[in-house]
Amino acid sequence: MNLPLGWLQLRHRPLRLLVALAGIGFAVLLIMMQLGFRAALFESAVRFHERLNYDIALFSTNSVFIVRPQPFSSRRLYQALGDESVDSVSPVHIFPGVWKNPWNNDHRSINVIGFNPEDALLNAPGFEDYRQLLRQQNVVIFDAASRPEFGPVAEEFDPAKGITTELNDRQIQVVGLFEMGTSFGIDGSIMTSEDNWLRLFPDRSRNDIELGLIRLIKGSDANATRDRLRNYLPKDILVMTKADFVEREKNYWNAATPIGYIFAFGAIMGFVVGAIIVYQILFADVSEHLNEYATLRALGYPNRFISGIVIQQALILGVCGYFPGVALVYWLSSKAAAATHLPLYITQERALTVFLLTVSMCAISALLAVRKVRRLDPADVF
Repeated sequence: MNLPLGWLQLRHRPLRLLVALAGIGFAVLLIMMQLGFRAALFESAVRFHERLNYDIALFSTNSVFIVRPQPFSSRRLYQALGDESVDSVSPVHIFPGVWKNPWNNDHRSINVIGFNPEDALLNAPGFEDYRQLLRQQNVVIFDAASRPEFGPVAEEFDPAKGITTELNDRQIQVVGLFEMGTSFGIDGSIMTSEDNWLRLFPDRSRNDIELGLIRLIKGSDANATRDRLRNYLPKDILVMTKADFVEREKNYWNAATPIGYIFAFGAIMGFVVGAIIVYQILFADVSEHLNEYATLRALGYPNRFISGIVIQQALILGVCGYFPGVALVYWLSSKAAAATHLPLYITQERALTVFLLTVSMCAISALLAVRKVRRLDPADVF
């Protein structure tokens, strides 16, 4: 027989087959979207951690995550200059400000970053083109990938005129654009000079910073320098390599907030729902064909042959239901990415992982459904 017996049985009931494929496709959709949101959470949360130009970061021990960092003395940063491996340092100010949408006058919180315009602080498109303009008073550069609630800044921006609005009730002018993107904690960002930042936050001290960036001499060991600075500097700050800083932020979103847990739980629930759907379909099919299976047993076919038919059906369902689910995920991810500005996309690794999970889900359901066949006694049936 050219066609597998399992496929012939599935095809015999086309409506049941379509229901099974729809259920598996829904499970694939749920698993992959949840994993995609979880990956987008971590990837977007560390945009600044990865694109800032540094080897070692100083961060207050009282800071939870980068959106609302606590200040610490800038003296700690300059004390680090005493290490033989340190080449240069950059003080950075970070705190949310209140942005006024110049088109509809709505107010919205935006991430405001202050730094020395002489420092090549960030690896992001557009940053180097406009960085030197920040030496002017009351000017900022705007993240073109911010959420649309801040207004069509990127679409309406004219380098010759700029865009005038208010930030913290102070008039400012957008003189350039850079591209970073949003996260679950940041809807948009602007960057300005240290002096402009202190004008926007007059209650903040010039001697305090929220983040200290350290660049090392080429060829220096970042881990060894980190360990020396940890022993040398006071214990009111965290000394971290870039990898340490990224991992700390990911751990916060994964363990200290419910978001990471919810996405992981959603993926598990998708797996369970899919397994139940496949089990119900296979169990109904086994129950319907008990007489046929009993006949095969009476003719001398072993258990493994009959069980193989059920497992074959499960694998066919898993493979055939996977691809429509992935196609739907691809479409929904593109729509969600456009609406949220989050990095939602399908990676090869994630696609392979979900495929293996789908096959495993169907195999587990088949093993549960096939128990009835293994206990089958032809004498009882006939």
